[in-house]
Amino acid sequence: MTSETKTHKTTFVKAVVVPSLIFIIGVSVFSIVFPSMATTTLEAAQTYIFTNLNWVFVLTVTVFIVFLVFLGLSKYGKIRLGADNEKPEYSFFSWISMLFAAGMGIGLMYFGVAEPMAHYTEPSLVELGLSQSQLAKDAQLYTFFHWGIHIWAIYGLVGLSLAYFAYRYKLPLSLRSCFYPLLKDKVNGKFGNLIDVFALCSTFFGLTTTLGFGVVQLSAGLESLGVIPSASFGYQILIVAVVMLIAIISASTGLSKGVKNLSRLNIIIVVLLMAFVLFLGPTVYLLGSFSEGLGYYMNSFLDLTFKTYTFEPGRQAWYHSWTIVYWAWWISWAPYVGLFIAQISKGRTVRQFIAAVMILPTIFNFMWMTIFGNTAIWVDQNIANGALSAIADNSDILLFKFFEYFPFSTITSALAVFAICIFFVTSADSGIFVMNSVASNNNKKTPLWQNIFWGALIGALSLILLNLGGLKSLQTMTLITALPFTIIMLLFCHSLFKGLYVDEKYYSRNFSPSTEYWSGVFWKERLNKILTYGQRKDIDMYLVNTVLPAFNELAKEFKERGIEAIVTDNKEKNKYVEITIEHGTLKNFSYGVKTEPKTISDFLVAEVNAPQVKESRVFIPVTFFSDDRLGYDIQYFTKEEVINDVLKQYERFLSLIEQQSNVLYASAETLEERS
Repeated sequence: MTSETKTHKTTFVKAVVVPSLIFIIGVSVFSIVFPSMATTTLEAAQTYIFTNLNWVFVLTVTVFIVFLVFLGLSKYGKIRLGADNEKPEYSFFSWISMLFAAGMGIGLMYFGVAEPMAHYTEPSLVELGLSQSQLAKDAQLYTFFHWGIHIWAIYGLVGLSLAYFAYRYKLPLSLRSCFYPLLKDKVNGKFGNLIDVFALCSTFFGLTTTLGFGVVQLSAGLESLGVIPSASFGYQILIVAVVMLIAIISASTGLSKGVKNLSRLNIIIVVLLMAFVLFLGPTVYLLGSFSEGLGYYMNSFLDLTFKTYTFEPGRQAWYHSWTIVYWAWWISWAPYVGLFIAQISKGRTVRQFIAAVMILPTIFNFMWMTIFGNTAIWVDQNIANGALSAIADNSDILLFKFFEYFPFSTITSALAVFAICIFFVTSADSGIFVMNSVASNNNKKTPLWQNIFWGALIGALSLILLNLGGLKSLQTMTLITALPFTIIMLLFCHSLFKGLYVDEKYYSRNFSPSTEYWSGVFWKERLNKILTYGQRKDIDMYLVNTVLPAFNELAKEFKERGIEAIVTDNKEKNKYVEITIEHGTLKNFSYGVKTEPKTISDFLVAEVNAPQVKESRVFIPVTFFSDDRLGYDIQYFTKEEVINDVLKQYERFLSLIEQQSNVLYASAETLEERS
């Protein structure tokens, strides 16, 4: 059997997959066989962490926000996640749709009504003797706080770190790559495998518990519509089977088709639902409360960010069960969501990434929570006579009971169920995609059976744990893992800044004055070229008659000095010539010139007193380099000037790699080749 056949059978990295499966199955079996013991033990550990170390979550999440804002506003914000001329793979709308769907789409459906109502009826708040209007205002504030900038700073930090090191340093898209500035080549060893094991387990536990608890809401919605007679376990099996089947098919079609199309469809559905509630609900009240709530959130931002309720012991139980649980939950989900965000963000700049990820979903979340949450409270106060407050603890059915106070309740409930289904699918298929990527060290050619394997394992364990009472233990386990990953994320901050610092220094380096040359003696020849616009054949001939001889002459001279330089003459349609000096442990030096099209404005074509050009599409010779820097037009260079320019770039290359601080970036390419 050939190695190629073996590769086709599986792309799993055994050092990552085997220990991950042992841990996943071990924890699941323990939770199934001893659900009470598992729940008691894990909840005791969680309570200790949340009670004694809650300040760790508070301070570190604040560090993430400050760090990302600093990067976005700094000179590092212009650095692109990829080559300098990299174009985004997805349109802005598709990008935001996928980011939103994977990050929290289903959470908004579940908590859009449930969380504001929970805060509105919270005993520790009610006992303070606040008025109903103040209770409603505070309920909106706490909901904004839990679904605002903090969560997207968590996701954004992991996503940015992964995308930067994967697309800029050309490392594998895995958490281990984020430690490259700290560990160098060791990221390919045991420590790197351990990091990927953590990511795989965290993703699996997060998806399993979300799918298990979410199917309860979905079955409740289908029961309220009369689609199924009851939310029994048998129907839950059917729901999970259908959802996972669609998710596996979607994941197998790739992000550019399955996830993208489903995410765009769901954004349209949720916007329609939001518009429906806005215009048929208390519209003026909602618009006013959104504006006031936004101001209240901004004014209270610092106070809420650092508040641990140390001086209000009566509020600490609420604080631990909501804010700290949320922070831990978002952190535990960060490996999965961050990996997915990184997958879809190639070609964006650091500034674009931070601004879009932290601001746009936050604004949408605020709009959603205001329209659904504030409307539910308003209905409860003015129409339902406290009927919604009475079932505030029953989050599974609260959304559908809320719709009963609107016309066309059957249609809106059906749309909500459909949206929940799609959010299930997009969360599941993007999760399958991410787990396959982690388990295969970002191998793009994974066989179909691996998608089926992960989908079946998630679905089966979530149902078994749901039925046997072990799902709560798995959720608690997921929250406990947030503490060590919080420390890992702090190291991400250090690594990312170190990488950006070296990157910016490398690309902004000016040429040495000694490499500048004077070529004014050729001004007549240059003027003639300025007044002539070349077609493809002209530029191809320039490459053959000027650039190629320059490279050959230079390679010969290098060889006489003991350095092997390889000259490549590509004779395909997209012609280029290139000179390369290969290295063993550092990036190769490469200087190439290719024929590229250029569009001339119609004004210049029509102008009489200007260089004559017959067509708007012309061609120019453009340089390219091994480190993906932007090239430039050299159509006016003579052979000697081409040689001089290559030497100028080579001198720059040597002056960079001779500095110890730049070795990190200069050796990244060879790391990719070795991995």
